[in-house]
Amino acid sequence: MKHLSTRFSIVKRSMGHSAVDKASYISRSVLHSEYDGMDYRPKYHEDLVHSEISLPENAPEKYKDRETLWNSVELAEKGKKAQLARMLKASLPNEWTYEMAVETVRDYVDRNFVSQGMCADWAVHDSVNAEGQRNLHIHVLLTMRPLTQDGKWGAKQRKVYTLDENGNKIRSWNGKGYKCTTEFTTDWNDRKKGKQWRKDLADTINTVNERLGIGGHWEYRSFKELGIERELTVHLGSGAGALERKGMHSDRGNINRKIMEQNSYLENAENEYKEAVKKVDKLRNAVSVEATENKNEILELIGRIAGEKGRLVLPVVSGKHLRRIRNREALQSHEKAAAFIKAGKIGSFEMLAQFMAGKEQEWQELDEKWKALSDRLERLEGMLKMYAEYEPCWKVYSGSMELKGFAKLKYDRQHKADLERFPEVKRRMEALLEKGEKLAPQKWRAEIKSIKKDMESLHPERARTATELAYAEVVGYNKSNFDREEANRARQRQRQADRTKKRGQEPSL
Repeated sequence: MKHLSTRFSIVKRSMGHSAVDKASYISRSVLHSEYDGMDYRPKYHEDLVHSEISLPENAPEKYKDRETLWNSVELAEKGKKAQLARMLKASLPNEWTYEMAVETVRDYVDRNFVSQGMCADWAVHDSVNAEGQRNLHIHVLLTMRPLTQDGKWGAKQRKVYTLDENGNKIRSWNGKGYKCTTEFTTDWNDRKKGKQWRKDLADTINTVNERLGIGGHWEYRSFKELGIERELTVHLGSGAGALERKGMHSDRGNINRKIMEQNSYLENAENEYKEAVKKVDKLRNAVSVEATENKNEILELIGRIAGEKGRLVLPVVSGKHLRRIRNREALQSHEKAAAFIKAGKIGSFEMLAQFMAGKEQEWQELDEKWKALSDRLERLEGMLKMYAEYEPCWKVYSGSMELKGFAKLKYDRQHKADLERFPEVKRRMEALLEKGEKLAPQKWRAEIKSIKKDMESLHPERARTATELAYAEVVGYNKSNFDREEANRARQRQRQADRTKKRGQEPSL
């Protein structure tokens, strides 16, 4: 069982927050705020998998532009203590492909938020911690004001006047107004909503995992609700998080370390972690030794990166074929990357480029076959679905045509609904057929069975080719990333040398 990790928070102006800043952070893009005149620039961008804006039907098309949307939100709020947006951060299964993650999150956001009238700015990130553990997760930024039918921002709250027995407003005690209360115009702030959204996300993850054959149940309920005696860690926040990333301890970080130590003891996970570290060190050394023995420039680079970082770096944004791979942690394994290079007998980066060009051609041919089969399958399944509506109406219509007189009148009255639907259903059925094509449901079913068999036989070769291209992408990216880091280090050394030389030339007093 895996516990779903989610965090809901409110973007508050009273806390110095900015909706434009949060949008910049999750989308990893530079955005300008008209409210405070600042340009917000994200510190990181390597972990962005996908970002998107989803809008309800009555939202203006211009809100598809992220900067326009959140500046509109900011300018609609006049108060210094205004609540600007609601934020959600939640974990996803690391076994999912990026494509599956994007498709599933889009559906989840549309069902839970957009369908209720909220504008949603969401992104999928894939980060990695210091121990090399991946963390596929989502950020969702939601508007808090409802949109009116003409696409303008509505009120969050409204006054409800207290009425007397005759339905008249009651004067307040000082006579300056009327007694009233306030109520929210939507139910988005209801505490039950958070639990509902958590449950739906867990249910969605479990449904997708079952379809993909991924084991393990994701649980949305808290440890307390499940009767499990385990303490939750506290949220670090931006300040404490920044200190921890720099290797400096914070009060909240110390609390979390104590909690994790206790939980680790309860789960008896410490020994497993130590064994895993030993295994990684052993594999790293093996790759480094073999690279030295074979004098393969790619294996040598993999060994150096393994020695420095313990794993390869993933090209999250630029990985074309990486997005199709579920087990991305395997792509970071220096041992498996080295095995891929040796199996392909790739001795240089020039050979790697040639390998990728050849495999890319193979992929294009396989993908075209797959797409042709997929399109044909989709069309046949659509026609069968339409035929399921058409057939009962057609049978009723045919039965009516075989009758006459009072028997026909009686039959038509009994089947009035189907007879009235038949012309429309017939028109839709015929619209799906190509010129000269006839209704052939049995033939369609047989062809669907044949297509699925062809796709099943094509899948292993397609998956293998995509995996080989993904490994090549990762190795190539690590080469360029390593060269860039080396160039940065060289510039830093030169600057340090220049500063040292300058201090040596300064006259002493």
